[in-house]
Amino acid sequence: MVILLSLGGIFEFYDLFFTGYVAPGMIHSGLFKPESLGFFAALGPLKVAGFGTFVFSTFIGLWVGALVFGQIADRFGRRMIFTWSLIWYIVCTAIMAFQTTGLLLNLWRFAAGIGIGIELVTIDTYISELIPSGERGRAYAVNQVITFSAVPVVAFLAYILKDTQPLGLDYWRVVILIGSIGAAVVWFLRRNIPESPRWLAHHGRLAEAERIVADIERRVAAEKGITLATPQKIQPEKGGAGSLVEALRPPYLKRTVILSIFNMAQVIGFYGFAAWVPTLLVSRGVHVTASLAYAFVIALANPFGPMLGVWFADKIERKTQIILSLLTMGIVIVLFSQASSTPLLIALGVLFTLAANVMSYAYHGYQAELYPTRIRARAIGFVYSWSRLAAAFAGLVIGILLHGYGVQGVAAFIGVSMLVAIAMTLLGPRTQGLALEKISR
Repeated sequence: MVILLSLGGIFEFYDLFFTGYVAPGMIHSGLFKPESLGFFAALGPLKVAGFGTFVFSTFIGLWVGALVFGQIADRFGRRMIFTWSLIWYIVCTAIMAFQTTGLLLNLWRFAAGIGIGIELVTIDTYISELIPSGERGRAYAVNQVITFSAVPVVAFLAYILKDTQPLGLDYWRVVILIGSIGAAVVWFLRRNIPESPRWLAHHGRLAEAERIVADIERRVAAEKGITLATPQKIQPEKGGAGSLVEALRPPYLKRTVILSIFNMAQVIGFYGFAAWVPTLLVSRGVHVTASLAYAFVIALANPFGPMLGVWFADKIERKTQIILSLLTMGIVIVLFSQASSTPLLIALGVLFTLAANVMSYAYHGYQAELYPTRIRARAIGFVYSWSRLAAAFAGLVIGILLHGYGVQGVAAFIGVSMLVAIAMTLLGPRTQGLALEKISR
């Protein structure tokens, strides 16, 4: 079930990371000239121009999807929203691939971003509710091994298709369409994933919840050849529909504030480095052509961070994993800003990527554990949405710092952001090995 759920998450990362690789082709097509952008050309005062409008549309779509629509999974169920958000993405992305003006390309990109934003919130919610407390960390690690595998894949596809016209289409259109076709295959594969038993029980559908859990228990007992332990008795969560307002008042207000600030801070390091690797390498003296090859080597490290985490995700407190990863990221980016040897730059880039991806799976699991079932998707969508909004502007700030202060300025910006994220994590509660119902109380 974790593997099938994770296949949907591949497309957020595929979608986010193909941006940098298709940029040259899109720009060459003339789609980002002012006369092609329509009202998007008015973003000039925000220093968002040309291809930057495409990046801006992406993250604003993700922000709206997570903030406004992420909560609907609490109302209509994890499975329904999980299924239809992927269909939304498939349709919007396929239409986007055939647009001939920057205006329509950006509008469909915004719409596709909404679908992806909903999808990721629902996946995080779903995994936390399906997996037992002793396995949740490993489940999120496996989830991100699969999703991060999209990064080297999109880098490779863009590399082999660049300057070609498969089926008479520009290569960047084909890269986009591959994501849409792949998502359609995934939708077919995962259509039989069950609804969250916790969500069903919360909505009074106890017979359905019991049937799903009994089926899981039967399969596990058969596969392992064991008799399962007697279920632990827990105090059930209170009823009611729940609302986002509940996440914004005690006892959950502190958690919401901590996670909102954390998300804004961590994304500066995570996407700030990943999106700017080739440019940062050039600024450290690496030739522009070689920088793309080295960036691909660094991109290959993406799935290995969570792969390592599979071994210790449930043995070390979630907060500790997050803090150590953030500390490593802060130290490594400072060393990266001072290094000049190409092998050392690549090694530091790989180390930063490994640490960032350990942090990523750990915090995705952590924030999903901190809220009760009735508001879990709403709350995750709210706190996670701030990372999408911050990412929309972080690239702008990094570009300004790189131009004015070099890699050292970027390193200082990322390092301070990591310290803020560490401070927020220290303020959060412990969750290791605890039932969701106990954490939410």
